[in-house]
Amino acid sequence: MACRANSARQAGWKWSGQYRCAGGKFRDRWCSMLAYSYPRRYDSGLSVHCFGSPMMSHSKVSPLCLHHAGQRLALLPDMGGGVAAWQMECADGTLVDLWRPWDGQSEDMYSLASFAMLPWSNRIGSGGFACEGKFHAIQANRLGEPYPIHGEGWLQPWRASQLGDGVVEMHLSSCRHLGSPYEYQAYQRFSLVDGGLDQSIEVCHQAAQPLPYGLGLHPWFPRTANTRVLADVDGVWLSASDPMPTSHSITFPHGWELRNGISAYGSLIDNAYSGWNGQARIDWPERNLSLTLRQTAPLDGELFCLVYRPPAGETFCFEPMTHPINAFHLKGQPGLRLLHQGQRLRLEVQWRFHELDK
Repeated sequence: MACRANSARQAGWKWSGQYRCAGGKFRDRWCSMLAYSYPRRYDSGLSVHCFGSPMMSHSKVSPLCLHHAGQRLALLPDMGGGVAAWQMECADGTLVDLWRPWDGQSEDMYSLASFAMLPWSNRIGSGGFACEGKFHAIQANRLGEPYPIHGEGWLQPWRASQLGDGVVEMHLSSCRHLGSPYEYQAYQRFSLVDGGLDQSIEVCHQAAQPLPYGLGLHPWFPRTANTRVLADVDGVWLSASDPMPTSHSITFPHGWELRNGISAYGSLIDNAYSGWNGQARIDWPERNLSLTLRQTAPLDGELFCLVYRPPAGETFCFEPMTHPINAFHLKGQPGLRLLHQGQRLRLEVQWRFHELDK
């Protein structure tokens, strides 16, 4: 594969030898060359261990790191259960960023490579939502954003454990965070496999009162001049200057036709698409690289995705999710699942990379 990408040093990572973990087995230690400033608002006061090796005090954070199947994955349990980097190794030792890597310094969660959206995704309008005759207020949760956004799992510390080579699970127990009505257990699982990454998020409702749930994933992708995105969809929710949807259309604005493939550069898109078939592809011709996505759960009901294409900058987003923006206030609440105590909702995706010309 033609790997025209940053070297490991340019990407901000280096190998610092090996350490012995439980059972006497040696593992590579993948450490950052950057000083990781730990956001105080997420400070749990706990140390994070990279599979047996202490790597963080309560005032600084280093990623929990995996090296398996020719890939490197760095996770940040205490930073909202986010991802610092997902990279593919080339034969010459260079690394290709499959998701835009965290710079190791910013406290802005939008600077992470990816994070999970739960117990709902994207934005909620009208200050909250009603369920079974009761209104539940939801607070705005991001500076400069008038609406609550992306749920609350990304705003809380998670706990992580290794389940096998290349496999990590993270767990969150959340109870009415920031005054929300949600009480739930949440899980994230990352499995590095040959040719890619299997990823899942899951919630289990704990409260006696049922509530509507939704899930989503928010990866950030690097974009080159010729990057293209392809997904089979049949409609899009349109909006005005406010990002909340105002109408649904089966006619796409120029340059928004995902099913024919669109450029990763162009006019602003911050919109949800309907009728998605659960598969997508991102092509980087300059790197002779393609990344595919396949959603494997849930498969009941309609599937949704979102594209965020800012007019400027070096990144964009393609987000698999179980419901569109502001679904709480759309007719029929598309994609939301009403969970009773003990019921679960799970989102599973498979990411696979390959040479573009094969």
